[in-house]
Amino acid sequence: MKENKPRRTYPIEFKQQAVELALASGDVMQTARDLGVDQSILRKWVKRYKNDAENAFPGSGTPRDKEMAELKRKLANLEQENAILKKAVGIFVPRSR
Repeated sequence: MKENKPRRTYPIEFKQQAVELALASGDVMQTARDLGVDQSILRKWVKRYKNDAENAFPGSGTPRDKEMAELKRKLANLEQENAILKKAVGIFVPRSR
């Protein structure tokens, strides 16, 4: 009897980067091997991407989940920028003694 493997899910960012690598290299099979993805899956992703790059990987979440993820990314970027600015101020502002 064949054993059922649990179905793997991949983040949208992974799929997009995998497709970009495959298209850049021109070798879907080798890219699939390098990433540890079945070549038929990567070929399907490439086909979807070529047909409609914007909506190639819609995901299964709700629009609110997408909005939340985008807001979290923006918050992380702003926190990083804030930390950089604090360090810059510390460098350029002379300390009083």
